[in-house]
Amino acid sequence: MKYGKLISAMALLVALATPVSLAAQEHHAKHHQYDLVDIGTLGGPNFWFNFSGYPNRLLGNSGTVTGGVDTSIVDPLCFNNPDCFTEHAFKWQEGAMSDLGALPGGSGNNDSQAFWMNQRGQTVGVSTNGAVDPLVNYPFYRAVLWSDQGNIQDLGTLGGQYGVSQAINSRGQVVGVAANAIADPYNLFDYIIWGISAGTQSRAFLWDKETGMQDLGTLGAGNDAYAEYVNERGQVAGWSYTNTTPNPVATFDCGNGNVVPTQDPFFWENGKMTDLGSFGGNCGVVRGMNNRGQVTGYSFLPGDVLYHPFRWDKKGGLQELGTLGGNYGAPYGINDAGDAVGWATIPGDVIFHTVIWPNGKTTPIDLGVAASFTTSLAAAINSNGQIIGCLTSDPSGNCFPYNSDSFLWEDGDMVDVNTLVPSHPGVLLSGSEGYINDQGEIVLLGLLDNGDIHAFLLTPCDDNHHNGGHCGERVQGAAATAQSSSALVTQNPTPMTKDSPSASSRMGAVHGRLSRRYPYRGLGSYSEEK
Repeated sequence: MKYGKLISAMALLVALATPVSLAAQEHHAKHHQYDLVDIGTLGGPNFWFNFSGYPNRLLGNSGTVTGGVDTSIVDPLCFNNPDCFTEHAFKWQEGAMSDLGALPGGSGNNDSQAFWMNQRGQTVGVSTNGAVDPLVNYPFYRAVLWSDQGNIQDLGTLGGQYGVSQAINSRGQVVGVAANAIADPYNLFDYIIWGISAGTQSRAFLWDKETGMQDLGTLGAGNDAYAEYVNERGQVAGWSYTNTTPNPVATFDCGNGNVVPTQDPFFWENGKMTDLGSFGGNCGVVRGMNNRGQVTGYSFLPGDVLYHPFRWDKKGGLQELGTLGGNYGAPYGINDAGDAVGWATIPGDVIFHTVIWPNGKTTPIDLGVAASFTTSLAAAINSNGQIIGCLTSDPSGNCFPYNSDSFLWEDGDMVDVNTLVPSHPGVLLSGSEGYINDQGEIVLLGLLDNGDIHAFLLTPCDDNHHNGGHCGERVQGAAATAQSSSALVTQNPTPMTKDSPSASSRMGAVHGRLSRRYPYRGLGSYSEEK
């Protein structure tokens, strides 16, 4: 999509060659103004991203939003929901929210959550089915697909009780993880969710309507694998155990803080799973794949304490990407041009900066920070080179919604997104788990003054956009039909900040809700504790 001053690939490299500090001082980039809409809920207090901490794609290129939100019904089993309300997947478009429902079974009060939407409007995720695992007193959940009309389909398992649909391409191919019936003492998925070992093997799967669910296998002698991405060519990326011997060092990135076997990232195509290798450690994590088959993520060094970013493709193999002089770095997105974005530490490892590794380059370009913050961490990049992420001054790089703002980077300039939208009293937009599509639309978390968390859609609306000159109309039109607090988007009052008395009084409660929800380190899980 072309509009305004969105940069071409050549212009991106020119902009990146400009020192960020100079670019920030000049402020020569004209940022868009955005309409702001609270997506709301289905009667409960909160919106939830993927409970397992894996990346999501909850925004389509037509402004359609999906995910999971609380209903007003109390859930006695608390389906991974710290606030214990029944959660349902939804689809939101043009101010109208549709409840996608859950699988039938049991009392019928089942939970569901959407993790990924393709450009056809098909959505994948999980749903409980009314049965409870007696080993952990926790609901069984199944991999599901919602059609573009909202009909739910159980995709089954590989012989076990659990399954999760993680991503879907426009061809309707779905990837994720499903249990088989073989006992497994080091079950990957059980560690991810509960931090315990129980049940059977978890295997990466590829599903389509013609062949059903296919087990993609594992690396080496490993038992478990997880498929996280599928691109438009049907290529799959994820990670797998390579053996069944637990390592002496536990990391939160592999095994949720438990000792588990060696985990390497994989690339799968045409029936073959390829081990992407490692940097000598026992934990490797995938954080993005594009339609060219390039994979990005990070891998631990010997000793399993330090980790460095990587980019992989079939031609060049595993390439170690640089940091900013520190010992840590991690990508969190890659576009089809091959530009990877994420963060890296400077010497001392107490400051994190957003960086971009241009395609074919291993040296990062420091994009700096905005306003008075000390840390920035990128979450996503679109095909136009626009980047979003979080701003914080937390020394650990913590991006919990109560602890961070959101940034937009374009044309060599980084700006706090909260300054680009109408005044929004009682709402702090956070960069946690955000996403930006190729039309420049953004979905972000917003912390409400009462401590609740909602999703917000930001739509470019000024003269620098192809639908320019209509700022405010979409907010007004959506406010009449959207759920919950769309009326918060008004004029004049000062937006809430993380230092507001009403916000700070709620921080402990919000932290309690989320700390169990996101077990992983990294922007996708709000924390980068060392």
